[in-house]
Amino acid sequence: MDRTEADRYAHSDVAERSRREKAVALARYLWDRDISADDLAAMPAATRRKLARAAEINPPSSDETWTVVARLLEEKAAWAAGRPETPRPNRDEKILWVKPPVQPW
Repeated sequence: MDRTEADRYAHSDVAERSRREKAVALARYLWDRDISADDLAAMPAATRRKLARAAEINPPSSDETWTVVARLLEEKAAWAAGRPETPRPNRDEKILWVKPPVQPW
């Protein structure tokens, strides 16, 4: 596929649908681990790639997909704000991906 074909594909309906499916799967994985859109935005690209692989998803090649993931996480957080019982089965895994800053002594 030459550059022109790649550009056409990147903005096609098929690419958009594929990007959306990948974003939904990533957002579900992150939500279950209590990783927010802000946490995601603060992550280096290398960590996001590792996170996608841990979710058994081929890492997105563009920031467009990660932007959709962040938007989905924000929408889910707004929806869950009034529903504290919303389960997050792997919440304890958050520390593996989002480390709190180390406090000085």
